[in-house]
Amino acid sequence: MNKKLGLLLMLLAMPAHAEMDAQVQAVQMPAWLQRGDTTRPLRVGLSLQNGDRLITGTNARIYVRTADGSTVKLGEKASLTLEGLAQSKQEETLFRAVLNVAKGAFRFTTASIAKLKGRDVTVKVAGATVGIRGTDVWGKDGDEMGVVCLIEGKISVVGADDNEFVMDQPLSFYKMPKGTAPLPVGPVDAEQLGKWATETDIAQPATQVGGKWKVDLLTAPDQASALAAYDQWRDVGYDVQLKPVAQDGGWVYVLQIGQWPSHAQAEQFATQIKGNLGAENPGVSR
Repeated sequence: MNKKLGLLLMLLAMPAHAEMDAQVQAVQMPAWLQRGDTTRPLRVGLSLQNGDRLITGTNARIYVRTADGSTVKLGEKASLTLEGLAQSKQEETLFRAVLNVAKGAFRFTTASIAKLKGRDVTVKVAGATVGIRGTDVWGKDGDEMGVVCLIEGKISVVGADDNEFVMDQPLSFYKMPKGTAPLPVGPVDAEQLGKWATETDIAQPATQVGGKWKVDLLTAPDQASALAAYDQWRDVGYDVQLKPVAQDGGWVYVLQIGQWPSHAQAEQFATQIKGNLGAENPGVSR
């Protein structure tokens, strides 16, 4: 095994341990992290930094846990940039962040226990700026219209027309058609809310923090073909890893995706991905 491949395998095996402002909790691939000039597949468990941009592909989803205990969900074909990440401690720990949604759907949800924690979070979406202190809000920057929907809590909004107002009625929404004036805030019915929720909720196999199962995509007979397959899968947004296996006095290399939370999800993903990019007979291992 050459030094390049050995170092690559060692780095891939290293866990991330740090006090995190934001951490990737679950990924329904394909998804990417753009950090500076580098773009790579998004990895579950990754600690996120200021300036990081999260990108999702077709039918993809991302869940991010923030330091205050909230969850940010991102739907398919979306782009979210994290700005102003910070934690300060005075009378209480205060978490600050600016979530810049360039396109696609998002949801910011604060769990009941996390509502007691301090936060100063701003979401920028479809030309509107939304100030969040502790709530459940869904939004989207779509091709024809932007939407902000308050599910629970209270938010302050500076609209796309620069008018500032407060939304404090649960199950209300604010629509911003592209090229025309925003519409008045109105109520949203349960059916529409359910449709919007499916745009950001994970409903397909997804890697998750703490997942123990692996999907073995293919076995490469040599280093060159292993690295070529590795690059190919990563280019299309899949967080693959290489595992060297001794065989007949030499080495073969198993290309796999880990951190699946259950055997059932790993099996389902293996079935979905079969036949793609050389994965002719993917299997499940632990």
